[in-house]
Amino acid sequence: MADAKWYVIQTYSGYENTVKATIEKTVENRHLQDQILVISIPTETVTEKTEKGELKTYERKLFPSYVLVKMIYTNEVWHLIKNIRGVTGFLGDTMNKDNAGANKEPIALSQEEVYAMGMEKREIILDYKIGDTVKIYEGIYKGQTAVVDDIDLDAALVHLSVRMFNRQIPLSLPLDAVEL
Repeated sequence: MADAKWYVIQTYSGYENTVKATIEKTVENRHLQDQILVISIPTETVTEKTEKGELKTYERKLFPSYVLVKMIYTNEVWHLIKNIRGVTGFLGDTMNKDNAGANKEPIALSQEEVYAMGMEKREIILDYKIGDTVKIYEGIYKGQTAVVDDIDLDAALVHLSVRMFNRQIPLSLPLDAVEL
């Protein structure tokens, strides 16, 4: 849904899973699937060596005391989430006040923040491939041509070779800094 944005819910320490489960149950009971679309607690897999030398793997929360939710903001949804046991508020709503001092709408995450956190993936359509000669239109090599050596989609970089001073110079640029 176009109007849905990502918001950050602050929770008491250790209440992240409880808050997420309560929101999911409330969404189901009140049929709010069209307003609250995704509830997430970002985690990473960590492997540590124990004192006995054994490897132990577990999931660790990336942002302790926070739950991320993609939703369409309304006063009803705001009150519903704010009144869940363990929720202390939305990130930004206490800093975002109107002239009377009342909390205004919480601040949604920007699309760049969402991409950087890995909550959503950006669709990347490239019109070039490895071996193609492309034109650089960003940075100090703007206007130069280069050959595509490698494309790293995870890092969103294209690795190039620029011919200067009778030799090939390696260069890495954002994927959108070059074109055929």
